[in-house]
Amino acid sequence: MTEETPGFEEKPDVPSGATPDDAESKAAPQEGAAPAGDVSAADAGLVAQLDQVRTALGERTADLQRLQAEYQNYRRRVERDRITVKEIAIANLLTELLPVLDDIGRAREHGELVGGFKSVAESLETVAAKMGLQQFGKEGEPFDPTIHEALMHSYAPDVTETTCVAILQPGYRIGERTIRPARVAVAEPQPGAQTVKAEESAEAADDKESGGPDEG
Repeated sequence: MTEETPGFEEKPDVPSGATPDDAESKAAPQEGAAPAGDVSAADAGLVAQLDQVRTALGERTADLQRLQAEYQNYRRRVERDRITVKEIAIANLLTELLPVLDDIGRAREHGELVGGFKSVAESLETVAAKMGLQQFGKEGEPFDPTIHEALMHSYAPDVTETTCVAILQPGYRIGERTIRPARVAVAEPQPGAQTVKAEESAEAADDKESGGPDEG
């Protein structure tokens, strides 16, 4: 029977060249090392957080795009309203000047547009034209109730449709907007004149086909 020496404990075998501390570090488990299951759970949590951040970023981006579109629509609406207000203001101003332009036109027809008055009148007409005012209405053009106002009516044998035969007061427009129709005298074809002309045209056609009237 072997007797144990008091005061000595058995120690694990230590390879040559290794210290006792190395043996203890290998024998003891590493502190702070997480199990494989805990690492997978941490990665899943990070992925979930990343998905939430991406979703929030997408929502904020959509909100920003919607606000930008609303702002652009607002700017276009404001610009359109500004142009409309400007056109209305110009139309109101020029409408007030129409009687003056009518007086200038009558003075020109009577040969009274001379001297300094002529220079001022022409300057006024030039400014009105630069602001977009256009005069319309000519004798001989077909009557159009959308731009003409008939003040006088008659019949004429030499017209084939309702025609403006006299311009009593010129019309004015700004762009496509009529601010005053042309006031005119109109003439319609003489009742029965179309029938007579049709018969004359038919007779002329017959004579042409037969070689003309018989010679005596």
